[in-house]
Amino acid sequence: MDGSPSSRHGSVTKHGDVLQIKVPLPFPLRWVNSYLLPGESGWTLIDPGLRTEAAEAVWTSALAELGLGYSDIDRIVLTHHHPDHYGLAGWFQERTGAPVLMSRSGLEQTRLLWGDGQPMTQRIIGLFRREGLPEEMMKPLEEHMQGFVPSVSPQPEVTVVEAGERVRLGHEEYEAIETPGHAAGHLCFYRAESAVMFCGDHVLPQISPNVSYLPDGIDENPLASYLSSLEAIRRYEVRLAFPGHREPFGYLQQRADELIAHHAERLDAMLSKLAEPATAYHVCRATFGERLSLHQLRFALLETIAHLIWLREAGKLTESVREGLVIYQKA
Repeated sequence: MDGSPSSRHGSVTKHGDVLQIKVPLPFPLRWVNSYLLPGESGWTLIDPGLRTEAAEAVWTSALAELGLGYSDIDRIVLTHHHPDHYGLAGWFQERTGAPVLMSRSGLEQTRLLWGDGQPMTQRIIGLFRREGLPEEMMKPLEEHMQGFVPSVSPQPEVTVVEAGERVRLGHEEYEAIETPGHAAGHLCFYRAESAVMFCGDHVLPQISPNVSYLPDGIDENPLASYLSSLEAIRRYEVRLAFPGHREPFGYLQQRADELIAHHAERLDAMLSKLAEPATAYHVCRATFGERLSLHQLRFALLETIAHLIWLREAGKLTESVREGLVIYQKA
């Protein structure tokens, strides 16, 4: 694999042996990066995207353009469980018969989010009620979260990948590195011989990955996990990083440092919003503004809670419960 500029072929962009397919999203992010890597026994597909009619059409076109059939794909590898990466995994598995590889924590999250009864939905509703979200927004939020089920169906049978395991991607083996924070069980895949990393959403160029708190019992301080994962990942020599969003880039260590600095600034900014005791919802609106879609508000409030938990654990604020609401104030 070389580091020369990529060449474009319609919806497919070639970076050496790695093919980048931009799968459309109905969100401001616009697309998620999927990757295809050739191997002796077939192609490896990384993060196939959210299941929508537009995404299915892009894949139909891309495979035809490449002269590939579904039977040419012999494994599907997921960096993490978020719908824009995981959604089409079962759809592809039905057509290819290929195994779907993902972390154990990621698998647990899919069961909480979209398994029987969708238990995570009610946990998040309860969390948001305690954190000050207005009652009139609860029902629309519940319907919004339930609306994701078609975009991740059918769900795949998963083969669990453990941290440190060697995973074949195309011709080569990569080390699976667990990098929690953006998502529980998030995996990056690294090949030291070529200094190449598939970094999912752990490190993104230009934009900051969302870091959300979820009442899942898996990670009680996700921002601490994320900052620790950034410190760990920056120690790898990476010449070329393939992210889940935006374009491949060659400055992973620098970008990790920028993200660490970004969260330090956000922590200070949120603490400054607590001149008077307030709910997480108040801090969220003061930080991210009033002009948020329901989709954006869900992520913004979960990210606010993650930052407030970090500040609480660092001894910089305290929390109390008043009339069923969690109230934060400077220590």
